[in-house]
Amino acid sequence: MQTEDLARDVGATLSKPRFKHVQGVVTTAVRLAVQYGESEERARTAAWLHDIAREWPRDKLFEAAESIEVPAGFASIPALLHGPIAAHIGRTVYGIEDVAILDAITYHTTGRPEMTVLDMVLFVADAIEPGRQYPGVEEVRAAADRSLADATRISIDHTIRYLINAGKPLFPLTVLARNSLLTR
Repeated sequence: MQTEDLARDVGATLSKPRFKHVQGVVTTAVRLAVQYGESEERARTAAWLHDIAREWPRDKLFEAAESIEVPAGFASIPALLHGPIAAHIGRTVYGIEDVAILDAITYHTTGRPEMTVLDMVLFVADAIEPGRQYPGVEEVRAAADRSLADATRISIDHTIRYLINAGKPLFPLTVLARNSLLTR
């Protein structure tokens, strides 16, 4: 699989703003991969695929989720389903067999305990790509320059605060990811 083909397919699937976001994630993921000793190609592939199902309607997400193995709890928060579905597309459509890439895609919005470098590269790149503008993004960007694990935890902290303030549910895996990062 060529990343040019993947980029073309993703561009044809997503709206222009979402595609621009993905391009920013790709650039950021490659930079973080170089900085933290991860494969540029693995980071690039995961970044191109991570949001391929992000704009699917809710009913299409649920329909797709019924036919694949989705980690426990993901279906309870529909916005999370695009990660496991994107990983499934990576495996079945693009022939990706590297479990690390597929896991990074699956958990790019939630995190998970004992995150790998590739998991954190994609997670942080998604949070800090140049188009991202939210309270605290500069703190996460600064942390990414000194520690990938710290940047991941700080990003999770911001997400948890946002969800609490918005009265939205917390995903237990995200809390476990944060706790795991504290003991690193």
